[in-house]
Amino acid sequence: MPEAPMILESILTCPSCGTAKTETMPTDACQFFYECTGCKTLLRPRPGDCCVFCSYGSVPCPPIQADGEPDGCACAARP
Repeated sequence: MPEAPMILESILTCPSCGTAKTETMPTDACQFFYECTGCKTLLRPRPGDCCVFCSYGSVPCPPIQADGEPDGCACAARP
């Protein structure tokens, strides 16, 4: 069975003001911060999530898509 294609765009939705914006996810790094374009709130990952895309995005980050588990994300191994 062929692997599903990697989705590289995700809609980030600000929990403070509800602004939603399509962003391209990095494939070689985790994005820990994102400034909302609507209210300028600095978004950070929720506890247990590896990045802002896993917390506030419509699609999980590429490492999670590839492995299906949070432990598959390189930033999950950080101390």
